[in-house]
Amino acid sequence: MHDLGAGFGYLLKGQRWMARHGRHYGFGLIPGLITLVLYVAALVALALWGQDFVGWSTPFADDWSSPWQGLFRGFLTAVLFVLALLLSVLTFTAATLLIGQPFYETLSEKVDRDVSPDGTAPESGLPLWRELWISARDSLRILVRAVLWGVLLFALGFVPFIGQTVIPVIGFFVTGFFLTEELTAVALQRRGIDLRARLALLRSRKTLIWGFGTPLGLSFLVPFVAVFLMPGAVAGATMMARELLGEETGEGDQEGDAEVGPASVGE
Repeated sequence: MHDLGAGFGYLLKGQRWMARHGRHYGFGLIPGLITLVLYVAALVALALWGQDFVGWSTPFADDWSSPWQGLFRGFLTAVLFVLALLLSVLTFTAATLLIGQPFYETLSEKVDRDVSPDGTAPESGLPLWRELWISARDSLRILVRAVLWGVLLFALGFVPFIGQTVIPVIGFFVTGFFLTEELTAVALQRRGIDLRARLALLRSRKTLIWGFGTPLGLSFLVPFVAVFLMPGAVAGATMMARELLGEETGEGDQEGDAEVGPASVGE
């Protein structure tokens, strides 16, 4: 139970860090806003043409009598939209981090320097294209795992009683774990820790991870909230990554002294 509270504490610490370094906040919103526009456009397209797609993909039901054809295709359309919403929640963080990789990398380094007792931050030493490739590759591997979990939990949702009580709770914890993996990857990848080692590290402190990621995943269900919480979530995940690795963490400064802007992102 202590780790659950500690994980939630890092989520709050990240938001407080961003509040103290407000001039960086606007840059942190840009990747989330771009991703939000893309996801909303995709969901709107699915809402407008999802029924047509279901009708095209189920020609065997063309000759079914009413109301069975409408009920069957309406059910499939609803399932398709629910799955799309679930995948949106599971993949929003990965897509935003990929789009905003240059900024979030710089932001994470700033947090590291701010809370490190000696004022230093680990650096990967890799060129930007290599970091983007590793991030995209690992995000795809996480997405595959998330989709498999999503499909399994969706199927178990039809089990009477358990599907309406236990399975949704498990789903939120699974979502929280994958969200946290994507967020901590910014700091851990910079330290040269690959995906397999990151997953093992997170599994060793699952309650800490759930305390951070589960409430974050729940908040992401509220429209637009993810966009505004993402910069602070990256900051909090960086602080939590330091604890996972046993690195000493100080209180940090009270005012941001190094501006993160277009020039510093490109350095």
